[in-house]
Amino acid sequence: MKCRHCGKELQHEFIDLYNSPPSNSYLTKAQLNEPETMYPLKLYVCEHCFLVQIDEYKKSSDIFNSEYAYFSSYSSSWLEHAKKYVGMITEKLNLSKDSFAIEIASNDGYLLQYFKEKNIPCLGIEPTASTAKAAREKGIEVLEKFFGSSTAKALKQADLIIGNNVLAHVPDINDFVAGLKIALKPGGTITMEFPHLLNLINLNQFDTIYHEHFSYLSLIAVQKIFSSQGLKIYDVEELSTHGGSLRIYAAHDENAKDSVDCVIKKEIVAGLGTIEGYRGFEEKVQKVKWDFIDFLLKAKKEEKKIAAYGAAAKGNTFLNYCGVKADIIDFVVDASPHKQGKYLPLSHIPIVSEDVLKQEKPDYVIILPWNLCEEITKQLSYVKAWGAQFVTAVPEVKKYE
Repeated sequence: MKCRHCGKELQHEFIDLYNSPPSNSYLTKAQLNEPETMYPLKLYVCEHCFLVQIDEYKKSSDIFNSEYAYFSSYSSSWLEHAKKYVGMITEKLNLSKDSFAIEIASNDGYLLQYFKEKNIPCLGIEPTASTAKAAREKGIEVLEKFFGSSTAKALKQADLIIGNNVLAHVPDINDFVAGLKIALKPGGTITMEFPHLLNLINLNQFDTIYHEHFSYLSLIAVQKIFSSQGLKIYDVEELSTHGGSLRIYAAHDENAKDSVDCVIKKEIVAGLGTIEGYRGFEEKVQKVKWDFIDFLLKAKKEEKKIAAYGAAAKGNTFLNYCGVKADIIDFVVDASPHKQGKYLPLSHIPIVSEDVLKQEKPDYVIILPWNLCEEITKQLSYVKAWGAQFVTAVPEVKKYE
């Protein structure tokens, strides 16, 4: 395998989570008796540009298809994050009815709806038909395509281009960033948010590894990629979203701010500028696995009823790596009707509505999207009435009284 940025041969393994089905390939009841296709979930790190990456075992067009079941608007905290961003960036860039904003991977219109409220012209670019349809129902114009240089050439240039949690999802990251430059108006700004590799390593966030994420990004690597396409990162913010993310600001030509150097220095100190800094992660991940399995076995021996909350992609990676099946976790609750009635891939745990949680009254509720722990524990605080405990497993097994 060759590096998707610099083209050099990849020789250093970062972590191997073994074979797994695509994390968002939820199953119908009829599919439970059919074979499941699994792909290697092994990451490499490039010793030349330090991009951590997985091979494109399953094509991006097959993952982001008409059956894609992730809808952004079912997280209240994510909606609040999007609303705050729109208010901030509108003021920062002096956006108005004469401006034009593009969001790449606009999903169900979770963010662009707030630009629409401000009468700022905007366009969503979204390849999945299900989420694009939901955005159009909000009155948002959507171009149903994958983004890259060829798509960018047909677009009106934008004052602002937004990409939240999409940079890691593109197999041809060079062509994607080249498209950003083409679509950006002179004097315009690009903002991209993505989970920070530094947090993945420091906080054992291995469950954020799945086939949709082709790259795992440090600022060191992203700066190299953007620079190679004639774009300059001139500012960066550290965010709490998704367990710790970066928001970069890029333009055709701007002066870098101190915040860029600050994050780069953090990564250098952590060892992300040398190949040695990427060693030892797999051993830390294995400890999380064994501790979680130990917790489950003890609970089952005590005849405790175990449920989970959040049929998230990270949960599928975690459960499948740990070898957990439906005989240990009875069901997983999810707020999205697009997932309810289906089953998690490989583990075959049924996905149900919140009503089932109230009926079954489990002893433990494992929160799989740990990044939404505060939101979920508040939403489900009533489970304490029957003595249930919340549990998270990343970065370590933790019970909440």
